[in-house]
Amino acid sequence: MADEHAEVARLLWGPHPKRARGPRPTLDLERIARAGTEIADAEGLADVSMQRVAAHLGVTKMALYRYVPGKAELVALMADAAIGPCPPPEASSGGWRGQLEEWARLLAEGFGRHPWVLEATVGPRVMGPAELSWLERAVAALDGTGLSGAERMDAAVLLAGHVRAITQQARAASPEGSPEAQLGVILGDLMQAHGERFPALTAALASAARSGGQDQAWEFGLQRILDGLAALIDRRSRTR
Repeated sequence: MADEHAEVARLLWGPHPKRARGPRPTLDLERIARAGTEIADAEGLADVSMQRVAAHLGVTKMALYRYVPGKAELVALMADAAIGPCPPPEASSGGWRGQLEEWARLLAEGFGRHPWVLEATVGPRVMGPAELSWLERAVAALDGTGLSGAERMDAAVLLAGHVRAITQQARAASPEGSPEAQLGVILGDLMQAHGERFPALTAALASAARSGGQDQAWEFGLQRILDGLAALIDRRSRTR
């Protein structure tokens, strides 16, 4: 496992071996990552293999192995390329809260374009420069707020977790509607038959239906996380 991590780190961060004299290589890591991404976007991560990527590029699998030693390293390259560098804050983003709102929405859009990245970026692993640029921007947005480095890191991870959870729910939903709306229908049917056992849930669902308050999990969760950070930042400022 350590050797695999070392190889992923080398491919993502370099240094890459200098090309020996002779014919120009037919492949490079960028082309390989792009080919894998095209397959994953169209068919899902499970359908990505060294053989499929090699065929997509018009080379043999053995030729591909000269650049990437295996699927784990290939997926790491693909994920970092698909995520791409985090854009700088817009001038209109405002303070830390506006910057983090913008950051979360941009991350959600990225996951929406490449849903398989959710699958490819779980667990302890070597992150590439593009992925780390997102963490850098979120942590930097909280500079000067009085939060410790650990708290700023935790805030970024918490926000990313919310983005991932909502994106995964949206991915699992059928084309007929949002995850919240579909869950509301399912729960509504259950409550009609068993509502007396769950009076609080029945009342909450009825209230949501009357007020049109469904489909707000993304915004509700985002704002509550930011409210909690605001309260913590305010408490820090009063104790300094």
